[in-house]
Amino acid sequence: MTDWIAEEHRYLFQNYGRQPVVIERGSGTRAWDTEGNEYLDFVGGVAVNVLGHSHPAVVRAISEQAARVIHTSNLFYSTPMIELARTLVEASGLDRAFFCNSGTEAVEAAIKLARRWGRDVRDGAFEVITTTDSFHGRTMGSLSATGNARYREPFEPLVPGFRIVPWNDLDAVRAATGGQTVAVMVEPIQGEGGVNMPAPGYLAGLREWCDRQGLLLIFDEVQTGIGRTGTLFAFQHDGVRPDIMALAKGLAGGVPIGAILARDDVAAHFVKGDHGSTFGGNALAAAAAVATLREVMAPGFLEAARERSQRLIDRLQAIEDRHPLVTGVRGRGMLLAVGLARDCSAEVVDEARRRGLLVNNVRPNAVRLMPPLNVSDDEVDRAAEILEAAIAAVEGAGAK
Repeated sequence: MTDWIAEEHRYLFQNYGRQPVVIERGSGTRAWDTEGNEYLDFVGGVAVNVLGHSHPAVVRAISEQAARVIHTSNLFYSTPMIELARTLVEASGLDRAFFCNSGTEAVEAAIKLARRWGRDVRDGAFEVITTTDSFHGRTMGSLSATGNARYREPFEPLVPGFRIVPWNDLDAVRAATGGQTVAVMVEPIQGEGGVNMPAPGYLAGLREWCDRQGLLLIFDEVQTGIGRTGTLFAFQHDGVRPDIMALAKGLAGGVPIGAILARDDVAAHFVKGDHGSTFGGNALAAAAAVATLREVMAPGFLEAARERSQRLIDRLQAIEDRHPLVTGVRGRGMLLAVGLARDCSAEVVDEARRRGLLVNNVRPNAVRLMPPLNVSDDEVDRAAEILEAAIAAVEGAGAK
């Protein structure tokens, strides 16, 4: 039998901290490794698998599209891309879409569009205000916008033109705004930062400030979009629409894709030749995205997802009541984190995996859960039972 982990160590860059599991197949919320072990997958491809593994509608869309045409390039029109753009525009209230291949590319496109707009409209203004604990991607522009030193420092000097201020601090945004400011960019909920919620009125305050100062408001919804928080886009909880929005992760149910949506008067500043992507919005990815959106936007789907989210939150809060190691439950929809009293999240993740549950240690003292939106009640209950057992084991070990 092939030792796939040894083969990975031999042939791949060693830049990922992988859990010691080789996933071979999946169905819905369940995944199986090469040794036949079954898991409840509450990592969900890092918020990608909004419909779970191998959803029939997505599999069918991929298969049918692959039999027709996979890729033609953006030198030609493509019906799946146009259908996807129409769906996103009509659902978001924004006016135009551009497609790429990933979240970091979407953020790069948003930054580039903001700078072009600033050159045309604000006398060359180019600075973007972002926040601490943010995560916008790993390419040089998006990394420069990311407010976490551990990601940034190994690659300095970075791209100039970003001012990082404290998260949830409107006064800091106001103080950082100057003549060269073109935009404010935030995640409606910080995912990689630890599932950090915005303070009440924070997003609305950013909208008001950007309107008053003539700035663009950019929402990075790479992780929070496509139903992840219980509405199609996270900004809909607060009724605060951005001028530019970045999407990726859950958009195509597991197929790589990224997108930005923008107001028409902003999008118009990208003229022919300003930006592009060879693979962006290719027929295969766009067809998968259309199929995914049809499922997520179907009547009753998000309502049911919100009910299951509340069930999961209730179960997690009950664990908090019984275990001093747990300091709180935060997040919204199916993007949740369990806070811990000490830096033992990796231990909790290991214990959970040994018991058949896959979760993510998003921070040393926080465990993140990102199950499919269509997870069942029984799967929610079973996952909570396993997680509690894992927490109890780590708690007991720490008390010795």
